[in-house]
Amino acid sequence: MAFGLGGAAWLCHQLWEHYLYTGDKEFLQKRAYPEMKGAAEFFVHFLVKDPKTGYLISTPSNSPEHGGLVAGPTMDHQIIRDLFKNCIEAAKVLNIDKAFADTLKFKYSQIAPNKIGRYGQLQEWLEDKDDTTDTHRHVSHMWGVYPGTEISLKTPELLKAAEQSMKYRGDEGTGWSIAWKVNIWARMHEGNHAYLMLSKLLSPADVTSGKEKGGVYHNLFDAHPPFQIDGNFGGVAGLAEMLLQSQGDVIELLPALPTALPQGSIKGICARGGFVLDFEWQNGRLKSLQVLSKLGKTCRLNYGGKTIDVETQKGKSYRFDADLKQL
Repeated sequence: MAFGLGGAAWLCHQLWEHYLYTGDKEFLQKRAYPEMKGAAEFFVHFLVKDPKTGYLISTPSNSPEHGGLVAGPTMDHQIIRDLFKNCIEAAKVLNIDKAFADTLKFKYSQIAPNKIGRYGQLQEWLEDKDDTTDTHRHVSHMWGVYPGTEISLKTPELLKAAEQSMKYRGDEGTGWSIAWKVNIWARMHEGNHAYLMLSKLLSPADVTSGKEKGGVYHNLFDAHPPFQIDGNFGGVAGLAEMLLQSQGDVIELLPALPTALPQGSIKGICARGGFVLDFEWQNGRLKSLQVLSKLGKTCRLNYGGKTIDVETQKGKSYRFDADLKQL
């Protein structure tokens, strides 16, 4: 998919995610943080004050492949906030660059926020100009839902607005777009809608009508002319999001399990914090769970409205029953 102006910051998101999963401080210090800081320094200088609103905005820019050149697209601001937040946290972990982190905190608070428009939608742009009949395949302003984390169940008004935008855009698209929608609906804990999108992702592409639609070619390559691997990778990521999410301060088990998958099991799925999980579910409910701790951190698990904290030791495994009772 198109990165747009925020491409460097988006890539830095992946560097920080690598650290969150592995806890590798050497990687963070030598490889990730220097790149993250460089990208953040660029945006510190690039953001300008909008004369109409007083917010810091990204301009000139666009909402990738949709709407042309604009000032202050929502996607940019979501990505830049994510970069600044992660840089602040990385500097804290490494105990360096306090002055720079303070600069980022100050700038962060001034960036134009997500806004809800007249249709109850999450605005794609600084201006309230979304078209409810627009079914464009790009849903760039959903970045804050996935892969970002600033729009979640903890921000119900924004999440409702994002859901409204998703409904207006509809469920069609080419492969990578459908894959992104799988992940977005999973983050919203809408398992059945996420499964609908996964089914569409695996549907054969229509190449006879002249306007290509559908998810995959007959060889299962992602269908977006001519071929883009992000649809294949995105589909797998979406399925993982349906079964486990750890982007917050807790590991959520089966957060978006669809009714079409009442039983199953998964082994070796990773969660942020250095945890590897094997679990099984039956009749739509968790049956058993095993957690391997690779870093020895506190493991916070959530399932069925219950949250528990487990103090772990590096290299040890922990078993739980369907009610998260440790065995």
